[in-house]
Amino acid sequence: MTVVGPFGLSVRDQALETDVQAGLAAVEAGLLEATKSEVPFITEAAQHLVRAGGKRFRPLLVMLASRFGDPYAPGIVPSAVVVELTHLATLYHDDVMDEADVRRGVESSNARWGNAVAVLTGDFLFARASHILADLGPEAVRVQAEAFERLVTGQILETAGPRDGRDPVEHYLDVIAGKTGSLIAVSGRFGAMMSGADEAVVDILTQYGERLGTAFQLADDVLDIASDSHESGKTPGTDLREGIPTLPVLRLREMAAQGGDPDDLELVRLLDGDLTDDARHAEVLARLRVHPALEQARKDTVRYAEEARATLAPLPDCFAKSALVELCDAVVHRAG
Repeated sequence: MTVVGPFGLSVRDQALETDVQAGLAAVEAGLLEATKSEVPFITEAAQHLVRAGGKRFRPLLVMLASRFGDPYAPGIVPSAVVVELTHLATLYHDDVMDEADVRRGVESSNARWGNAVAVLTGDFLFARASHILADLGPEAVRVQAEAFERLVTGQILETAGPRDGRDPVEHYLDVIAGKTGSLIAVSGRFGAMMSGADEAVVDILTQYGERLGTAFQLADDVLDIASDSHESGKTPGTDLREGIPTLPVLRLREMAAQGGDPDDLELVRLLDGDLTDDARHAEVLARLRVHPALEQARKDTVRYAEEARATLAPLPDCFAKSALVELCDAVVHRAG
């Protein structure tokens, strides 16, 4: 049993482990190649987050999904590079929107070079992803375009907030299905599609990625509250400070509205105050870490991970399927 990829995923087959490691190494080389520019400063900025590392969760999913067809098909590694470049581009933009100082354990690009450079570097990565995508055929371009539209729509919906009368939790789950689920769904889809897997298998792995992506983001929400920067690679409570209504906060508001507990109402009042104040931010973070709302958010994470696992049932038993099942467990473990 060998550990590879994010979360210490265990691979129980030597051939699969070798191929996955080789595929991820090829993706890493592809990322470095795709982020090179004739302008040295652009190369430095574009490779800033590439060299900072990361889980490479999306490329790993591409590699595992490809095992249900021809895992050596020529489009697999480039498609994995596309989804990771797209993901990295969104991180540059997210850090500007969130005014984040730390990303993947290093200084964020906007903190280092300013917002304008961070935004334009994200745009540069989108352009490079599109260039690679063009060689993968019109169907790949269409799939990526639809996912990118969903991703941007999710970001806009998050910024706009729920319309009057809409349940905030339902609205938020729609937001993260677009922001996070869409690109992870494409990872499963590209891996299966590029390998020539049956259309039914492609659909299963797309649905799996969608549900796993939602669980993945919910786990991040829990980590934003529960972890320190060493564990998460970013400043704890970043979403909290920026007033982004992640699931633990939404569950708290729900509990306060339904139960009217004075302590819950007081915590909501603190949340609605100025969380750029370090002392107030620290107090809210400490109280949320021991609040039942955080445990409810963990349960929501488990539910989506279990839905992802159930989606895999029709697939033939194999080591790749076992690894996909273990990814569900690994996502839940992050929120544990």
